[in-house]
Amino acid sequence: MRGHGTFRLWLLVVMVLSCACRKPAPVVQEEPPPPNEVWMSAEEMSRVGVKVAVVEDSPFDDTLVVGGRVAFDDSRVTHVFSPVAGRITKLEAALGEHVKKGAPLAVIQSPDIGSVSADVHKAEADLVTTQRAFERQERLYKEGAGTQVDRDQAEDDYRKSKAELARALERGRLMGAYGTVTQGYVLRSGIEGDVVARAATPGMEIQSQYSTGGAPELFTIGGIERVWVLAEVYELDAARVKKGAAVDVSVVALPGRTFTGVVDYIGDVLDPQLRTLRVRCILENPDRALKPEMFATTHVSVDPRAALGIPREAVLRLGEQSVVFVERGLAPGGVKTRFVRVPVSIDERAPKGIVPVERGLARGERIVVSGVQILSSLL
Repeated sequence: MRGHGTFRLWLLVVMVLSCACRKPAPVVQEEPPPPNEVWMSAEEMSRVGVKVAVVEDSPFDDTLVVGGRVAFDDSRVTHVFSPVAGRITKLEAALGEHVKKGAPLAVIQSPDIGSVSADVHKAEADLVTTQRAFERQERLYKEGAGTQVDRDQAEDDYRKSKAELARALERGRLMGAYGTVTQGYVLRSGIEGDVVARAATPGMEIQSQYSTGGAPELFTIGGIERVWVLAEVYELDAARVKKGAAVDVSVVALPGRTFTGVVDYIGDVLDPQLRTLRVRCILENPDRALKPEMFATTHVSVDPRAALGIPREAVLRLGEQSVVFVERGLAPGGVKTRFVRVPVSIDERAPKGIVPVERGLARGERIVVSGVQILSSLL
């Protein structure tokens, strides 16, 4: 028993000495990043919201701001005048009403209609008379019983009668008199659209549009689902505006809303007083929000080009310098990503959103677009 106790004592001494001689495990120190660099793991990036994107080409242009006004599209509006003189006895279309092509707008009591119809009947009767006279003279001339002069005179009268009938019929067609003696003329719409203006009133005495004194416009029929904006561009900027250029239009009546369109026509003559060139823009207006004669502020796209573009949020301003964080591969150890702070030059005049890069970046590089302030605070 005594031997066993001695052995245990010696074993305990050996174990204590062994533990005392063992060196502690070395602590691995992580290499610090160099100046202007931040290293982050994927987990850390996700936690603080750091996101990256590829630098690529984006479309850019300058914007020319000019004044203008909304107007009817001439192909979608008609101004209705009366071809006859008389008195309006009935109105068939109300202001704001939608009318079809050929729909009645008003009834006009006019002696011109009866006169036109009578002219048609008289011309038809004269044609029958002169035709018979010509046929008789033609027959007599062939039989040797008539003279060449009589035959030619009868032919001339016949041709005049045909021309007079054609003239009377055309005038009757224009005035709506179809061969019946009547005093009523129905004024009709030439296109489908809305009655956007009406000057006609019951009992109103009107003149013919063909009269020397002129006649008032009775109705304006049009559609405003597509409108024009007539912009005035100063002489200095006229050469920069191109047909087909994109435009953004806003009106004071609809704050915060923008309408898009294109330049359709560029005038050839400057206004001698204002020294401006008229530019016509076409805009779709499906909800009819734009009304003719509204004042419009027009932003015209000029000098379009493609250039490297980055989000403005990716740019950090440090004093007089603009910088971005560029991804440069993996840090030593292969776990964390290197982000290097790089100075860049951008076009400060560009609006919010994507800004053009003038120097400092290359196409295809990856930059931080979210979390820039967090990376900057770690330097």
